Formats: sequence, structure tokens, C-alpha cells
Amino acid sequence: MHASTSATLAATPLGDGRIITSAEFDFTPLPGGRSTLATPVSPAAGSTHITLHVVRIAAGESFSPARSTEEENTAVVFSGLGTATVGSRTHPVARGHAVYAPTGQSLTLTADGEGPAAGEEGLDAAAPGLSAGEGGLTAYIWRTPLAAGRRPGTDPEPFSTLWDETTQLRGFGGTGQIAPDAKRATMNFVFWPGNGSSQLCLHCGIQQPGETFSVHLHPDSDESMIDFEGVGQMYLADRWVDVSPGDVLYAAPGVLHGTRNPHTGPEARRFVTCGGPSPYDPALYSAAGLSSDVR
Repeated sequence: MHASTSATLAATPLGDGRIITSAEFDFTPLPGGRSTLATPVSPAAGSTHITLHVVRIAAGESFSPARSTEEENTAVVFSGLGTATVGSRTHPVARGHAVYAPTGQSLTLTADGEGPAAGEEGLDAAAPGLSAGEGGLTAYIWRTPLAAGRRPGTDPEPFSTLWDETTQLRGFGGTGQIAPDAKRATMNFVFWPGNGSSQLCLHCGIQQPGETFSVHLHPDSDESMIDFEGVGQMYLADRWVDVSPGDVLYAAPGVLHGTRNPHTGPEARRFVTCGGPSPYDPALYSAAGLSSDVR
């Protein structure tokens, strides 16, 4: 069974910024099957550029965003097993796998009919409302139209994982509005111009106990990120907010945001976030000593 999004999206107004907990997601059935979809971030709700879907694909079913060939798409598997297809290429996916479909290539995610992978049984308890059912697959999908004057990369990388350490930003001090923390987190550049992303990016912040990814803003880009793993805090506008796995942050252009893991001690665990500004912000790559030219 194959389902796609409809043309009309509705969501709670986002204002200049909002943190949406996973318990607030409004899932609606997709036509012709058992899969469901929530859209916590979209232009219909007030975002500047980005749409963020959360899709729970039932076992044996497939999902494609409507008109996916007309937009940039990135996806992260939050739980479950299945396959991802970008254009004519297909790759098995599991929790933490990431997918990029450039403009002109369709994106399809298919859930296996088997049970959850080892170690995934407790995920849904940590993120209420995100269960796709036994054998299902839950994914977050970021989308945006390609801006005028931009062209798809010549050889974009379609498949990766959040744990790809090939290209990283370390020691980021923010953009100056808030003093940087002494213990600074590391960010993996999963999809970015250097591996062919034309407009969307996907970054993964690894906040070990006591670490912070310093507060910053993007003058021309809005940010949408998720808590992928662990409990931590996200900074939005003027304060730190506690978040749990599956929660979403949206920040409009010019709105301060950041992430930190305030927990320390023997019981503390890492706090992992993923997402990124759209369009990508060249300042982040400049801070890492990298070019923002699209490969």
C-alpha cells in the first residue's frame, strides 16, 4: 500500500518560534492504509521555508511526500526497519539512518513487516504517540522548494547516517548574543553542500554530558530540529526548555536557538539532536573552515 501527503497542511501556529512536544502531534490517517501523518511545521502554520512531516508507516506500507520530485527532501528514521528509495536507488534503513532526495528525484520510504530492531523496543515509551505498530517505521521528513537560481548538485549523496563523522564542526562559539559554554558539543554534517545538498541540510548535534551547542541565529534561514535521543534542553528566543525524544523545535529567521545537555554524573547520557537551517547557512560551514559551494 502506498500513500502520499495531500496538498493542504494545517497545524498550530508557530509564531517566531515554538517547541512542539511529540505528545502534541496531530496524526491523521493516510488514504488507503494504516499509516498516519503529522505535520508540526509548515508554511501553512507560519514557517518561512520549511515543512516537517512525522510519518508512521505501517508494516508493509510505503510513503512518498506529495510532489516529492518538486522539492528537496531529507528524512531520518526514528524507529523501525525498512527501505528508502531515492530515484532509482534503494537502500535498507533503520533507526539513525538518513536519506536525501534532491529536486527531480522522488523519495519513498517502505516499512518492513518484521518486528522492531534489537534495542528499539523502548523507543515509543520515551516518545508518546510515535509508535507505528509492530513492524512499522517512524520517520521525520524535512521539505522545502528549491529557491530560484539554485540547481541540484551534480552528484548528491542520497544515503547516510546521523553518526557519519566524515565532516564535523567542533568548538562552535555561537553568534555572539549569548556567551558560549566552555564545553562545546560536536556537530556532524550529514547532508550539506560538500556532499551535494543544494538547499536543505541535515546536521546532527552530539551533546555529551555537560556539553552545549552554543546559542546562535540564522539571518535568512529558519531552523527545524528534533530531539533524536536522550533528554536535554533546547534554547529558543530567550530561555532553555526541557525536551524529550521526538520533540521538535522551530525557529524563524533571526530567532536565537541552541542545544545543551545539562546532565552530568555517572547516570548522564548523551543528548542527540538533528535537523538544520533552510536554506543552509554558509556561516556554519565557514566556522568549520569549509566551503559552502554545492558539489
